[in-house]
Amino acid sequence: MRVEIESYATRRSVALALAAGTMLALAGVAGAVPRPAPTVKLQADISGTARIIDGDTIDVGDVRIRLEGIDAPEKGQRCARRWFGTWGCGEMAIKQLNRMLAGRTVSCEARGHDKYGRVLGVCSVDGDDINARLVRDGLAWAFVKYSQRYVREEAEARASKRGVFATVNQPPWDYRARAWSTAEQRAPEGCAIKGNVSSKGRIYHMPWSPWYQRVTVESGRGERWFCSESEAIAAGWRPVQGS
Repeated sequence: MRVEIESYATRRSVALALAAGTMLALAGVAGAVPRPAPTVKLQADISGTARIIDGDTIDVGDVRIRLEGIDAPEKGQRCARRWFGTWGCGEMAIKQLNRMLAGRTVSCEARGHDKYGRVLGVCSVDGDDINARLVRDGLAWAFVKYSQRYVREEAEARASKRGVFATVNQPPWDYRARAWSTAEQRAPEGCAIKGNVSSKGRIYHMPWSPWYQRVTVESGRGERWFCSESEAIAAGWRPVQGS
């Protein structure tokens, strides 16, 4: 009798387990039991010598890093001086970043990825936060749309009237929006990004790129227009350095 009871209990447990599995599978199909999203492994610490891409973007090895929490002026952007005239604030941001990093080991703490797949990094040299320094020197804005991390550094630079904060200047996100608005009025179907084929490969130019006006899109050479930067990247094109 004991053997029969144990056999029955075993069959009943198996049946219940199969039934539960079937119910969970059906519920999953119906959306009642969402499957966990796959996790993306993030490299926590990246270090090495850096190659400067623009005023807030660097390459360390084969990793492209967007300096988190700041927005530097674009390469072709010019800023007003305190009294009269303008200066190449975009070029100066690139030069300053190069001075800080040239030949030295940079360490970056990864804080996630942006929508283009670049690592968002808080980077330093010998313990000095270079993101913060660019803002304190008046060569970048605190990117408050995404982070409040460098608001204090910007307030300090404004109070001291350093760099771009010596007078009223257009922040780079407004500069880009204005350049895009102007370009999309002339571009086919409003797709304002120019895909160019050159000896350096397939590269694309944003409307604020200093070379944008000189680039002509020739479809016969395989060149094309893109409506968004993510579309260009997905098609296998890369941004021109310094754009």
